[in-house]
Order: sequence, then structure tokens, then C-alpha cells
Amino acid sequence: MTAEAMEAGPQEGSAADGDVPLRIALLTYKGNPFCGGQGVYVRHLSRELARLGHRVEVIGSQPYPVLDEGLPGLSLTELPSLDLYRQPDPFRTPGRGEYRDWIDALEVGTMWTGGFPEPLTFSLRARRELRARRGDFDVVHDNQTLGYGLLGDVGAPLVTTIHHPITVDRQLELDAAEGWQRKASVRRWYAFTRMQKRVARRLPSVLTVSGTSRQEIVDHLGVSQDHVHVVHIGADTDLFSPDPAVPQVPGRIVTTSSADVPLKGLVFLIEALAKVRTEHPGAHLVVVGKRAEDGPVAQAIERYGLHGAVEFVKGISDAELVALVRSAEVACVPSLYEGFSLPAAEAMATGTPLVATTGGAIPEVAGPDGETCLAVPPGDAGALAAGLSRLLGDPALRTRLGSAGRERVLARFTWAKAAEGTAAHYREAIARSTAPAGAGRTAVAVGTATAAGPVKAAGAMKAAGAGTADGAAAEEAEEIVVSDRESRATC
Repeated sequence: MTAEAMEAGPQEGSAADGDVPLRIALLTYKGNPFCGGQGVYVRHLSRELARLGHRVEVIGSQPYPVLDEGLPGLSLTELPSLDLYRQPDPFRTPGRGEYRDWIDALEVGTMWTGGFPEPLTFSLRARRELRARRGDFDVVHDNQTLGYGLLGDVGAPLVTTIHHPITVDRQLELDAAEGWQRKASVRRWYAFTRMQKRVARRLPSVLTVSGTSRQEIVDHLGVSQDHVHVVHIGADTDLFSPDPAVPQVPGRIVTTSSADVPLKGLVFLIEALAKVRTEHPGAHLVVVGKRAEDGPVAQAIERYGLHGAVEFVKGISDAELVALVRSAEVACVPSLYEGFSLPAAEAMATGTPLVATTGGAIPEVAGPDGETCLAVPPGDAGALAAGLSRLLGDPALRTRLGSAGRERVLARFTWAKAAEGTAAHYREAIARSTAPAGAGRTAVAVGTATAAGPVKAAGAMKAAGAGTADGAAAEEAEEIVVSDRESRATC
């Protein structure tokens, strides 16, 4: 298409690339953008795909995705779970009347035995939905569910995004766990990563967000290199933009982190803040995320006497988040590891100077030390403190790094570019898919997802009469579930 046609947007009956618009099912088992990067990814990617002229139906579970309103071709289909981790009653036991089928029983059984069921149970529900609606979609895009239910025939070619292997999170939490009981609990919670490894190795097309994540998917999950493709994500550069009218608050440092997630490195930033305040007494930290009432971060705040210098904010709107980042003299990403780091890209897009670690893919986003950010080793509170003190004391350096950071994001990391690259891989996946519908079905194992296993769960539901509303439940269970030995043999 010509530049003028691209500027005007897609013509009726065609996508922005001049080809036929695609009908896309975008799956996310946990889609609320206030619950982490996966929700942010779904919201912004779906919007930009719709702007390219495609029809995007987001299919998600609780907490449900939040989508941009008013865009033709963009819709949400709610695929409810039992919502076992909702507030204010997480890890709840549902009432007898809430059970609908064997998948619900599997979900509760896994939770009862200390596991995390949502990737598996969402994949099974999504498979049922997609097969019932065969012909509605040209491509199915899974956002890191990596559940057994998405193997085999789901009614359309499958493309999967893996932001980074969750095995990395698992290892970091194990390293931080104290005592055998805590380590056993972490291992059980992350038991679903065994399933994700097996599923990932069978996927025909995997997208990821950085070169670092690509290599880790190959190394940790055993996926073939030629099946993994990098499509960088980015910031909403219209929303996250500089605004000279917003006054900066002297000494303000802002970060996005959950206090109870070790890989986010917040405890090291708390220690660094204590050091910074010896040179800059007005330095203070605003954390966008959940406050932990106990644990290493809470203990560090107590130990260094920082109650008045650390503030946590949660559930703020996009506009409030942008205003907060703009008001900071420095943004910080202290993570031990990131598969991409949206907070880094968003801070840079506002022109706020950044101090960031070199954990995982952060350097791919933040750029070279001294050019677009100040880079420090992960887990080094002293280096963090030195970088923060340097920026707080040097307005000219803040201006230079902030401007260079914004330019880097505009050139490399926008959601429009992400949507264009993703749509190109959709078309490649469709072109590769020459087998007739229903051919090449792969038998897979749910294995030991719960102590009883899904087959026993299905039987229990049938015996209790809860499965009668879905006459195909037992047949569906038999079709999906085979022996763990067979699954291991084919992985």
C-alpha cells in the first residue's frame, strides 16, 4: 500500500497490509491489566490489531481483560472459571451449586493440593469453546496459557506468545525460599511449569518479546530455535509522553513492583533508598504495586526506618500512572530478571530518566549505560544507590537521558509495530496450516495435575450428578487425558 493509504487506515474489506482482514481469537487466562504484564499485552495488542482492520475477539477468564472501548471489530468473550483467588476470599472452596463439570472439579482439586490450576483449566475450557465455534476464526493466539487443552485441534492455526519461561520465576522463588516446607510449597505451586514445558515443545509457532526471552525459551523449555520469533512489544507512546506542565517532585523515585515477588528486586531498592537518603534526605520512593504487610520488603522498610519515605499505590488509572511517572525525577527498574520490562519502556516514553538493572532482557529495552539509561548489576543495592544519587544530583544528565530514552522507545518499542509484526506471523501460520480441519490431533497427558487426576475428577463429578448438564463431559475427558507415560514419551 502507499504511504497515503497507510496514513488513512485500512479500507473497507481490507486490513492495513492490503490483505483480507483476519478473524483472531486472542486467549488470556488472566487478563486484567492491573494484574500484570499479560493483561497489558492483551489490551494494547488487541487495540492495535483492531486498528489495523482485523476482527479481534479476546477470550479471557477472571480477572477479565479490560479492552479499549469504541473500536469496531474488538470484543470480549468471558470464559468464567471458579475464580478461586478472588478478593476478599482467595483460596475459597466453592459451594456445591457452583460446580458445572469435571473441569471445575479439577480446578478445585488442584487448588486444594497446593497447585495453581488456571493455565490447565482455562486451556480445557478454551478448547471446548473454540471447537464448538469451528469456522469463526482464522487464527488462535494464546497468551502464555501453554495448557494441554490447546494441543491438537482447536479449530484454527495456533500461535502462542511466551513472554518468558515461568521456570525462571520458579527458580528465583526457590532461591529466596527459607526452609524445606516453603521450598516444597513453591515447587507444588509451580508444578504447572512441567505441563508448559511439554506443551511448548509441540507448538508450531511461538512469539516472544525479546532476544533474551527467545534464548531462554530454547534453553529452559527445549523449544526448537526456528519455532521461536521475536516481536518486540512497547509502550503506548501517545499516553506515556512528556508533559512539561507537570511539575516534578524533588527527590521522587518511582518503580512498578510487587513487594512479595522476589524477582522484582524491590528489597534491594529499599536498601538503596536508605543509602541515597544519606546524600539526598528528600529522596523518597513511590511503588506502583501491592504492599506486603510482612516479608523481606516490609522488614527492610522497618529496619531502615523508611516508613515515611516509601509509599505504595495500587489500582490507579492509566492517567494517574502517567502523571505519577511524569512527576518523578527518576524511574527505577530494580528487577533481578525481566522478559521485557514494560515499566522501563513506559518510563522512558514519558521522558523520565531511568536507572535499571541488567537482569534478563532489560538492557534490550533500556539501552546502553550512559546513553539512554544508567545500568547497574541486578541484586546490587550499592550500585542502585550510586545510580540514583548520580541522577538526583545532576539535572543535565536527567534531561539528556530522558530525551534519549524517549527517542529509543519511539524508534523501537511501540504497540503499533508490535501489532504489525504479530499479524505477519498470523499470516505465516495460516499459510503453513495445510492439513484439513481435525487432522493431526495429538493425544496429550494431563498427568498428575492433582492428587486424584482429572479422570477421577470427571468420574466424581459424574457420580455426583454435576456433569449431567454437559453430556459430553466424560467423552471429552477421555479424549483429552491419556497416560502420563505416553505424554513423556512424545515430549
